[in-house]
Amino acid sequence: MGAKATIEIIHSDANEAHRVIDLAISEIERLENIFSLYRAESSVSRLNRDGRLIAPPLELVDLLTRASAVSAMSGGAFDVTVQPLWARYRDHFSADPGATALPTVDDILPLVDWRAVRSDGEAITFDRLGMAITPNGIAQGYVTDCVADILRRNHIDAVALNLGEVLTMGHRSDGRDWQVGISDPEEPARIAGRIACSNRAVATSGGYGTLFDHAQHYSHLLDPRTGRTAPIERGVSVVADSACLADAWSTAFALMDSASIRESAHGLENVEVYVATPNSGLKRLV
Repeated sequence: MGAKATIEIIHSDANEAHRVIDLAISEIERLENIFSLYRAESSVSRLNRDGRLIAPPLELVDLLTRASAVSAMSGGAFDVTVQPLWARYRDHFSADPGATALPTVDDILPLVDWRAVRSDGEAITFDRLGMAITPNGIAQGYVTDCVADILRRNHIDAVALNLGEVLTMGHRSDGRDWQVGISDPEEPARIAGRIACSNRAVATSGGYGTLFDHAQHYSHLLDPRTGRTAPIERGVSVVADSACLADAWSTAFALMDSASIRESAHGLENVEVYVATPNSGLKRLV
């Protein structure tokens, strides 16, 4: 789904490790055919094109159910129907990368509403013509969890997955916890800090990741409620028991101020939140 991916397994039998990695790659390929926006015949691409998907894959129904729960709990800060808004920004800055004015979005904001997606297992439909979804704020985490399940079923208990989001099991070969490096928003190739992680998942969202304009003022993280972009000078990392949960909430928290993050995170079980900024490095917020 557009992210670099690595799988690191610690195993006494190299042949068995490669066999299991092949299983994991096959699972990633299968799920990309459901969730990818880059494949014209994926389930998500067909849903966006037609506004309706008959007999949807169970994984897509499950993903949308989980997404709806986060949307409700975050007050709409997380919303998979933000795709028309993203497309408006993309088209605006593709036509003029040096533009300093934001695109007009008032006309398409009514298309951004997670409550207007209907899913009953037999079909997924949009209530409004022109709606579209992007699973990119949650699907990488979902896929990561699915791959982790395959590894567990094949008796792999020491692994670090980075499929856009990070999930670790067990410990490193030296017995220590895995360490997840978090990018400095000012210079993403530089590490702002590290989070010790064992049998947990870490997801990070930051406006610095992809920028629309040449001046690098406007990020790919868009607020579904206002149509505005997230600040580019901050990254938010969430540690949770599942990569899917961490992925979705890091996206939502990237669009909130610190007080709102604390308030929303209060209702989440076993979740940690870290914020990275250029001036203060990586700090735990929750």
